[in-house]
Amino acid sequence: MRNEARDIEAVENLNEARKKIIEQVKKVIVGQDRVIEEMLIALLSDGHCLLVGVPGLAKTLLVSTIARILDLKFSRIQFTPDLMPADITGTDIIEEDRSTGKRQFRFVKGPVFANIVLADEINRTPPKTQAALLQAMQERQVTAGGETYQLDLPFFVLATQNPIELEGTYPLPEAQLDRFMFNIYVDYPDADEEVEIVETTTSAYSPDLEQVLNAQDIIELQRLVRRVPVPRHVVEYAVRLVRTTRPGSDGIPTFIKDWVSWGAGPRASQYLILGAKTRAILQGRYTPTCEDVKAVAKPVLRHRIITNFNAEADGITSVDIIDRLLSEVPEVESD
Repeated sequence: MRNEARDIEAVENLNEARKKIIEQVKKVIVGQDRVIEEMLIALLSDGHCLLVGVPGLAKTLLVSTIARILDLKFSRIQFTPDLMPADITGTDIIEEDRSTGKRQFRFVKGPVFANIVLADEINRTPPKTQAALLQAMQERQVTAGGETYQLDLPFFVLATQNPIELEGTYPLPEAQLDRFMFNIYVDYPDADEEVEIVETTTSAYSPDLEQVLNAQDIIELQRLVRRVPVPRHVVEYAVRLVRTTRPGSDGIPTFIKDWVSWGAGPRASQYLILGAKTRAILQGRYTPTCEDVKAVAKPVLRHRIITNFNAEADGITSVDIIDRLLSEVPEVESD
């Protein structure tokens, strides 16, 4: 009972911390409420994010601002066609001991050794270099020169991608896309927000940011998410939603067979539940509902549903398919 009381108190404290984090972010970022919320959900779920949006929408500024507010070590890697895996993970250098004259190798850690890693324009570098992030994202460790090095926790990769400039880019392999918990679409601000952006960024305004949480707080909150109970019917709904995206399954709607070549795998079901749990406690609730699953369905499934030529010919995107799934797949009733 004492542990349960402590968890309930932690949920209440997190709800207050969420308000403070958003308050601090708003000192720098105008609008983008949904993007901020989804990034916080992914961070506390111990997941990674792929941010998709045209240049100039403050994606990098948002990431660095959150790193400052949460007192996390931030590292930015600019992905270019000539970037090598060692430029990300680190490299061995020969170092001479002046007292003995002996030479030995010493590992110099690369920019991946940080709490928040921004992989800027990740699709500009070849797959070999993109894959250098795979082990770090999945296992929270890096292997170089036959040695394995543990990354500091929490470890959070945010990759950005420009959806309109495709010349000279390398599409991310499906295996790497699946490592990202969320695919977050960053849209243009509305007219009033854009006016505010121009006014603040062309003035002498300099925000004074306060630290809200630290690395250890976030690790504890990630553990708290794992302890949040989930009703069986919510899990069943998440699994049903994901299984309905697979065109080879029985009883699948016609539009899935017509428009989808590959559906989402089991990792999508896991992320739907983790995202739903985190969203619930961020809002001060102690257990998620099917509405929480629906709220995180687009960022979880957007990059996991692979459409076919028929969908492209009909002007159908993965988001259109998710919208239909959410309206047609019935919720599982609770016992």
